[in-house]
Amino acid sequence: MPLQNDYFSVYHNLKLTRDDKGVLVAEFHSNGGPCVMTAQSHTEFVEAFYRISQDRANKIVILTGAGGFITDVDWSSFGDVADPGVWSQVHDEGAQALENIANIRVPVIAAIEGRAHVHSDYALLASVIVAAEGATFQDVAHFGAGVAPGDGIFTTWSYRAGAGRAEAFLLNPQPLKARTAYEWGVVAEVVPNGKALSRARELAGLYLKAPEVTRRNTRIHFIQPLKERIVREVGYGLSLEGASSAALVKSMQAKSEPVARKGKSA
Repeated sequence: MPLQNDYFSVYHNLKLTRDDKGVLVAEFHSNGGPCVMTAQSHTEFVEAFYRISQDRANKIVILTGAGGFITDVDWSSFGDVADPGVWSQVHDEGAQALENIANIRVPVIAAIEGRAHVHSDYALLASVIVAAEGATFQDVAHFGAGVAPGDGIFTTWSYRAGAGRAEAFLLNPQPLKARTAYEWGVVAEVVPNGKALSRARELAGLYLKAPEVTRRNTRIHFIQPLKERIVREVGYGLSLEGASSAALVKSMQAKSEPVARKGKSA
């Protein structure tokens, strides 16, 4: 029996709508605009993806965003990431969110407009990515900010684009154009701006022509190698990221101490 869709309206940063054919659109947003990742959204995405994966009334899932995909991070909302208790929650949620997307057992399409600059790994867990001409991919949340990219961003990009490209992309995080991502084999189609979601809906209609068990089993088959890598690598990667986050906090505190001492002496 399909689950009730009572979970559709409970998330602050994920708008869920489903049509009469079972095509679920999950739209990342912050107050209706481009999504900024916060501690709250980080937590709620874990449950949201789990509920989506368990609901057999969802026949196709489209991941998209309002005016972008996920565009930035509110670092302050996470608190003291050097605190082991704080990072334990970040660690667990980071692994669980990716595993829950990978456990969505129907075709997943990502429709990207604008900036996919945070957690583009969510999009790379889709079966197919459709990107608008002006869309860009980047990783603003890790190496450029002083943190090791261990939360699945390397796992997904190296799986889709190759390890060499992924390492260069993450070590020198600059906006990657949709056309380049297409040439790398990450993006399946590049469409005019404003057309990514409509094209994703067209593809959903095409996929719906196949029998349901065929659709489900094809997604399960295609995602399995990447799912194995996520389970094998992401927990370890998040531990490395946590240690680097603690080191970053320590270095920032050390830089601020001389200023504080100078203020006291004055």
